[in-house]
Amino acid sequence: MKPQLDMDLAEFRAQIGEALTQGETQTLARLSDEELAVLDPEEMFIPKPHLSAMESQQREWALATALRSLVSRGTVEILNVEDLDAVLRGAPDVQIDMRIQIEIDLALTLRRTADRALAVKQQSAAGTAYGYVHVHAANLLLVERITAGGMHLFTLASKVQDAAELVQPLLDPYGVADRDGESSSLEPSVLDREHVGSLAGVIDKARVVGELVLLKDPPGPMMMTYATDRAVWTVVVDSPHAPSGITARPVSPATLTHHIAAMLTAANPETPHA
Repeated sequence: MKPQLDMDLAEFRAQIGEALTQGETQTLARLSDEELAVLDPEEMFIPKPHLSAMESQQREWALATALRSLVSRGTVEILNVEDLDAVLRGAPDVQIDMRIQIEIDLALTLRRTADRALAVKQQSAAGTAYGYVHVHAANLLLVERITAGGMHLFTLASKVQDAAELVQPLLDPYGVADRDGESSSLEPSVLDREHVGSLAGVIDKARVVGELVLLKDPPGPMMMTYATDRAVWTVVVDSPHAPSGITARPVSPATLTHHIAAMLTAANPETPHA
């Protein structure tokens, strides 16, 4: 099922933003890869790490189980329930008519209609996790955190600062960010091991590597993070092929959050940090 809007997108955003004026974050839903594949089968951009590792037959079984689970929990209502068994048997010409819980329908709609998004990737020995901040307005951001096991947690945030704080644990899961250190500039044309100075040792010792990219047109800023046992380093690129080069430094928790907020603000120059 594809989420549908019965009103103008700007009006929809205004209504949801107004509902969040109390400034509290709101958890919307926790869904698995396979449940999302059932609810929004046309969405192919957001990673599904658990589902993508399955073979074709395993995937079919997982989707059928996910549909049964969604129905049994009351997450979706099947209006033509008499056709459900045929769908579960894989009948190619049978379509089901679903009605989705309002919180989940809201998450899917905000996910699909965002103009810009901050994509976050976390790599560690435990696997690869992801995060997406779907940016609609200064007071309307949908944060989607994806575990390495393929669980998606959706949260509504009414402030850029709140969204940044939800994303930060992906970059510093062990809370090792300590204090701000001296900043050094790196020349983009010579980014090899011999020209990155002390950063080479940081990269070698990193337990968690993070990557943040602002998905917009034109492309926005990018940032890499390296979390060792004792510190978190950031490598910030203001924009692709930026003439000012690349800046690297160890950062405090507050500065790490500020960098994330700054990237979200870059999605819309009128978006304040808080």
